[in-house]
Amino acid sequence: MQITCPKEILLDKLQIVSKTVATKSAMPVLSGIRVSRLSDEMMELASTDMDLSLRLAVNASIEGQGAVVAPGRLLTDVVRSLPAGDVLMNINTSEQTATVTSGQATFTLNCLPAADFPRLPEIREEDTFDVEKNPLMATINTVARAASRDETRPVLTGILVKFKKETLKMVSTDSYRLSVRETGARSSLPEKRAIIVPRTSLEELARLCSGSDAENVKVSIVDGQIIFGINETILASRLIEGQFPNYQQLLPDEFKHEISIDRDEILEVIARIGLMAQKNAPLRLRFTSGEITVSAQTPQVGEASEAVPVSYTGEEIEVGFNPEFLRDGFESVDEEQAFLRVISPLRPGLIKGSGDDFLYLIMPVRLSA
Repeated sequence: MQITCPKEILLDKLQIVSKTVATKSAMPVLSGIRVSRLSDEMMELASTDMDLSLRLAVNASIEGQGAVVAPGRLLTDVVRSLPAGDVLMNINTSEQTATVTSGQATFTLNCLPAADFPRLPEIREEDTFDVEKNPLMATINTVARAASRDETRPVLTGILVKFKKETLKMVSTDSYRLSVRETGARSSLPEKRAIIVPRTSLEELARLCSGSDAENVKVSIVDGQIIFGINETILASRLIEGQFPNYQQLLPDEFKHEISIDRDEILEVIARIGLMAQKNAPLRLRFTSGEITVSAQTPQVGEASEAVPVSYTGEEIEVGFNPEFLRDGFESVDEEQAFLRVISPLRPGLIKGSGDDFLYLIMPVRLSA
């Protein structure tokens, strides 16, 4: 089989599909990218690490039949190194090689049989519904940062996704913060579904959506997998089994104090004062009449503080928060004004916009005198 494709197009697609190539696996075939023919004008690139798989179509000129599993990272690096212009790829299935040529440069890569490549999930029309792309992408980008990176608690590395006919809700938590967003998103789903999807899978979906002009994403949930279709690209992920925490029980019934604050202004203050919050030092937020003072102090490093005028008339209190978590909360608000609610120095704080479609609960850090 002979494939001809412009370098820029081929490299772009290889860089996308290499995201799901396994980096550490006892199965050599998982470190490869399957190259196969779809039609005379289209080839398919596919990769998987057995948890997440990606298949995408590439416009190219195809002659003949064939498929191999080429070494993923090496093939990408080779194409990246080539001069601009068309790349010619000759697939020899009898010798299991892929010869890549551009200009005067020729590379012959040893490959593995396509028959050894795992069978990837397919979109099944009878189990598929459509979801609006832009709300889906925005919701992922809002809540993903609060999901845990600790693999010892697999459920918390996932995002609870609730599909309904007119809305989409996602919830994530790492035990120190909780992010909840509900978005209006029309779908053709006949009945509501709730599943836990790995954070990394949804982040990859958001990246694919950002580069697509599609209005809708096809979704299929079957056999412990969720499969997304964006134009000619198919992303499949395993689902996480287990019970997601009852996040509604974590939300306090009421808060004693609420302030409205300019989102961009408080983010600038957090960035500045956060320079002095080193070695796990918290940011201190002191609420006094008419202002909130953000401060940080790290022994042997220094200290900093900055006051921000706000409409606050309650008792004087001081609450400590993790600087990164606090910044993430305010960055997740997509309005000019953000609202911060607090109860006491030892109770969670809440960051939100003007409505209740987004809630970000953050645990305090106990402050020393």
